Amino acid sequence: METLHPTAPGDNGDERPLLASSRPTLLGNRLFSMIRACADRGTVTWGSRLTPKTQGRKEESSVRTISRRQFLAASTMGAAAATYLMRGGSELRANPLGFPLGCQTWPFRETIGSDFDGTLRRIASDGYQTIEMCSPPGYERYGFGPLASLKGSEMRAKIQAAGLQCESCHFGFTELKEHMDERVAWAHELGLKQMIISTFALPKGATMADWMQAAGDANKLGGRAHEAGIQLGFHNHDFEFQKIDGNLIYDKLMGAFDPAAVKMQFQVEVVRLGYKAADYFEKYPGRFVSIHLSDWSAADPDGKEVPLGQGVVDWKKTFAAARTGGVKNYFLEMEPANMKASLAYVHGLS
Repeated sequence: METLHPTAPGDNGDERPLLASSRPTLLGNRLFSMIRACADRGTVTWGSRLTPKTQGRKEESSVRTISRRQFLAASTMGAAAATYLMRGGSELRANPLGFPLGCQTWPFRETIGSDFDGTLRRIASDGYQTIEMCSPPGYERYGFGPLASLKGSEMRAKIQAAGLQCESCHFGFTELKEHMDERVAWAHELGLKQMIISTFALPKGATMADWMQAAGDANKLGGRAHEAGIQLGFHNHDFEFQKIDGNLIYDKLMGAFDPAAVKMQFQVEVVRLGYKAADYFEKYPGRFVSIHLSDWSAADPDGKEVPLGQGVVDWKKTFAAARTGGVKNYFLEMEPANMKASLAYVHGLS
């Protein structure tokens, strides 16, 4: 089932969070305990010290004679501990491309407006480090309305208090055309780097001329966003992967968009229609800013959504090509249960 944002979401952050948890794990605790035990037995020398009785003169050496086997054992454990500390446990929290792991907030629309702080904590506890918001005024009818009373700076403080960052947000096309200056000011307060048009929302039966007119309007908005130091993006759905007079709408849009003014956010779910993200990253290098991640079963002709790694998407190829495409971040966007079941697989891709 296609996930359609009738309007749009948003998010941002100036500093990217650490990719690994700073809290010691059981492995770390065991390593330090082993090294401390060696020290207590005298197989590791922590260095000389001066006591009140020995200040002004060198303390007698406390080095004890150790065997070659003891030395090698201590050295091995010390190296293991050092490696663990340098990684910060990143082997457990590593992410593809080295980017913070992100999620779209649309799947949490049922609670985000009524319990923003609690929803943020839930997202952070699942292991996400950054979110993509939806514009509260633009998504007022879809659960985000109560957040419209928050200033961008207040929303940013709440997001950061939960241990998250936000640098991308979805907006409605009409919303931006009618309130661009106001939305840019809010984006600056929130700390956004990217403002994404969620859809053109053109009527069924729109002509290619209608699509080109919308692309021209997006270029103008992108120019204004660029002047404000923000990148405008466009998020695809299935609509753009239909053909008019034998021409794929998506390709026509890529020819009409100003490459600097409007970057693309690729929704991977169009793999259901036979279109692969990696192919487009390679076909249009440098034209993409982010990706929406989801996976789909090949066994279901209607395209059943499944956790990442259990469907038809070649994720290693997708992320390898994402560098060519210019991707700066990515967000999981699926049913919450599938999102949670995808986390271990995503960490394993790095």
